[in-house]
Amino acid sequence: MEKSTEKTMTADELRDFYLRYVELANKRDFDRMHEFAHDEVIMNGTPVARDDMVAEFRRHTDAVPDLSWEIQELLVDGGHVAARLVDTGTPVREWNGLAPTGATVSFAETAFYEIQDGRFKHMWYMMDVDSLRAQLTE
Repeated sequence: MEKSTEKTMTADELRDFYLRYVELANKRDFDRMHEFAHDEVIMNGTPVARDDMVAEFRRHTDAVPDLSWEIQELLVDGGHVAARLVDTGTPVREWNGLAPTGATVSFAETAFYEIQDGRFKHMWYMMDVDSLRAQLTE
């Protein structure tokens, strides 16, 4: 049987890793995503190339230039991270199929991650799209 060479990150290292990831997103420093995600990530059960993940981030931030992610709660267990966030921004282009209205929106996001070899391998997230839709159609 082969021994694993994978270094397990401590809870503090995982917490710091995730804080840096959210900081990267909020600063739009997407060119550093290779530090946080494998070449291919399983996102909500579907294999996604890291470059496509970055392109999706850019689509979100192009439509909502001031989009920010604020961590409300962060839990670490083994090689897993769970986060409850509040996302806030003012869409200036169509976003998630909704036309911009000039309204600033704020909605919940829940995200779960599995870290392998020091980077995200599995990612799951859910956004409160009903709340987003209600804020942009009122």
